[in-house]
Amino acid sequence: MMKRYALFALLVFASPASAVQGRSGDQATQTISPVPSFTPVTNERLLNSDAEPENWLHYSGNYFSQRYSLLDQINSTNAGELEMQWAFQLRALDRAETTPLVVDGVMYVTEAPSNVIALDARTGSQYWRYNHDLPDDLNYCCGRNNRGVAVLGDRLYMGTLDAHLVSLDAKTGDVIWDVEVADEATGYSITGAPLLVGDKILTGVAGGEFGIRGFVDAYDEATGELAWRLYTIPGPDDPGNETWAGNSWRTGGSPSWVTGSYDPELNLVYWGTGNPGPDWNGDVRMGDNLYSDAVLAINPDTGEMVWYFQFTPHDVHDWDSTQIPVLADTEFNGEQRKLMLWPNRNAFFYVLDRETGEFLLGEPFARMTWAEGLDQNGRPIRLPNTFPSVEGTTVSPSIGGGTNWFSPSYSPSTDLLYVNAHDGETTYYIRDQEYVAGQTFTGGGGQTPLPQANYFSAIRAISPQTAERVWEYPIQPRSTAGVLSTAGDVVFSGTIDGFFFALDAETGEELWHINLGSRVHAAPMSYSVDGKQYVAIAAGNVLYTFALRD
Repeated sequence: MMKRYALFALLVFASPASAVQGRSGDQATQTISPVPSFTPVTNERLLNSDAEPENWLHYSGNYFSQRYSLLDQINSTNAGELEMQWAFQLRALDRAETTPLVVDGVMYVTEAPSNVIALDARTGSQYWRYNHDLPDDLNYCCGRNNRGVAVLGDRLYMGTLDAHLVSLDAKTGDVIWDVEVADEATGYSITGAPLLVGDKILTGVAGGEFGIRGFVDAYDEATGELAWRLYTIPGPDDPGNETWAGNSWRTGGSPSWVTGSYDPELNLVYWGTGNPGPDWNGDVRMGDNLYSDAVLAINPDTGEMVWYFQFTPHDVHDWDSTQIPVLADTEFNGEQRKLMLWPNRNAFFYVLDRETGEFLLGEPFARMTWAEGLDQNGRPIRLPNTFPSVEGTTVSPSIGGGTNWFSPSYSPSTDLLYVNAHDGETTYYIRDQEYVAGQTFTGGGGQTPLPQANYFSAIRAISPQTAERVWEYPIQPRSTAGVLSTAGDVVFSGTIDGFFFALDAETGEELWHINLGSRVHAAPMSYSVDGKQYVAIAAGNVLYTFALRD
């Protein structure tokens, strides 16, 4: 359990004056100085990002989305010597969800709602910022957030809260192109980081609470021209449309709001989908509601769906399957397999064969009272009387899930998956609601029946071979942060009451912690400049970096 007599970070901004920036205007791009030197990020570099661990070239660290750093200067023997290096003040007074990229000593960080800042990764001093203009009457759900950018060549790519995709010059922040992905007035938005594969930039969309029809898009990275669109709800001429009663598919949700993963050898992109709409009233959309609450394996060249696996057919609890698909090449049942590891919001941990979509293993990793287990194909065996009701039905996990969008991590050195798990519950209610374009369309809601102090979170280390909990690190009141693991056998994460901590990756023993004074709601990352390893994390509206004491 985290010790509450931690040293508080009272000197949070006792860093170089240039590291803390103030407000200086609202024009689209503000340039203090261009990035002094920038080596274009080729596709070859993206494919072989593990060969340059000093950089962080992907939102999730690499195409396999393992959030694992090969840097080991900070390790389980010296992590207790970590000290703050610099802090950068973000303008938006919100819960930052961003994960920065680092390219050859330059850091690119997004700021709510849809801004990008280029920083010197050594000092935190600013090169330039881009502010994206948004409509005053913007519709969105669940926070004015942006989780990150993608990079290719000398360009950056960002999705925006008004459902645009923007390409920026990485050296200056100037806009190269700006395309509308969907109509924000009907509830579409983009909060996740894009994914670059070859010459295509892939993005999903948010807006499941507005009765949108979800999709995954691919755009030409040079021109912004749409290459293909894969709807996550099948239309009348598509296989699977029969899993939606009547015309309910038109307003069925199934958003794609978290970044996917990619296997270059198989040439498959993996993307998770969210809840069907309306969230809690399944009576108006009877059937399995394909392809909501699923993972889709997609050919990135054509947009063809190669296979899918649905975690929660006919979801009525808002258990989006938009967690990061974690890919691992490791042993399973005595042979090397190409695996997908997935701790799902529905509280089951799944192991799939990512080449075929075959279900291999599934066990609860968090408190779960809605199913007696999974059948041989991985389909949940629902318990009776667990659907939302007019009077309310209490079920675990909570609306927030056994976990949520915040990233897990897989360490090839320990062969363990680390996930931020929550043992909660919600009383779920159902109500009738008519669909109105641009308004929330949820068909009910939920309440936590007990104070949050009655529940707790934990970082849990899970074996991909058995789904066994190897260790856990309990957290109260709870955590909504992502996880980073490193070759130094250290695991990093945080809590809603401002703690950022380091654990031993083998045992879960606490090595270090600090209180940052604001909610940690993002995922850590690590990089190196001039031979010095840093760990970065956003908390509240500040980006912090840490390194070993000189």
